Amino acid sequence: MKNGEVVKLTDVHKTYRTGDVEVYAVRGVSLEIQSGEFVALMGASGSGKSTLMNILGCLDRPTSGRYLLDDADVSVLDRDQLADIRNHKLGFVFQSFNLLPRTSARENVELPLLYGVHRLTKAQLREKADSVLASVGLAGREDHHPSQLSGGQQQRVAIARALVNDPEVVLADEPTGNLDSGTSVEIMGIFQQLNQRGITIIMVTHEQDIAAYARRNVVMRDGLILKDFDVTKRLDAATELEKIAPIDSQINHEGWIDIKHRVARSAPEQDAFGVDRARHHHRRRGCDCDGRNWQRSEGASRSADREPRAKCDSDFFR
Repeated sequence: MKNGEVVKLTDVHKTYRTGDVEVYAVRGVSLEIQSGEFVALMGASGSGKSTLMNILGCLDRPTSGRYLLDDADVSVLDRDQLADIRNHKLGFVFQSFNLLPRTSARENVELPLLYGVHRLTKAQLREKADSVLASVGLAGREDHHPSQLSGGQQQRVAIARALVNDPEVVLADEPTGNLDSGTSVEIMGIFQQLNQRGITIIMVTHEQDIAAYARRNVVMRDGLILKDFDVTKRLDAATELEKIAPIDSQINHEGWIDIKHRVARSAPEQDAFGVDRARHHHRRRGCDCDGRNWQRSEGASRSADREPRAKCDSDFFR
């Protein structure tokens, strides 16, 4: 792919019909994205950002307007041609990971290669999948199934699957939506590293703190682009991870959190729950200690507990 424009939308509209009612999801959007950009597509529910992402990902066609992907007019391609575009030029990362549950991490990553033009041997498939998994920090986890991986690790597998065909653009739809805050920063770190390698990333998110890791924010409302601006105070994931390292250091090798007393949980749950999420649920149970000593305050509401408890115990995570 040459340097310059990789995505160009010109007066794109998308209208859905439900019975006699027409829903105008996207209303005349024009957008240009250069090769190597990291763009966060933002907006509230119903703003049209997901519809626009589906169009960018060749999962849906615009009702009218023109969409050029690397100078190819994809708005006039048939289904088979769109499938080829998705497999060779685009990589997808989803909020819910969308991994095959009964296959290993390696086999999940190999899947797009099986639909490619170039037929690879079993050894070549394995070598390429293992290489991409290692690049996202999952060396040694190739044979693990999704149920044996934390949420953050599953998302890393999904990112590896998106990268295995060397796409020109990676499309990420709410990639941190199912992750705790610490793991979300780790995933943003992977995206920033990929972007530094020249990969174009378009990410849908409704979270301003996640959008701050991108280089450019495009905000939508009512099917239109409301704002389009460069991020001036961009967050660096490596720096942000250093700030939360003291929290992570409280988790020992047995998978316990050492705060006041130890709360049992298994190691694979560390990414999936995280300290911040634990504190959130802890406050909901009427404790005002913010997770520091897990001691219930006097006079706290017991609506969440049928019986009063003096301390948080291990069944908090069940």
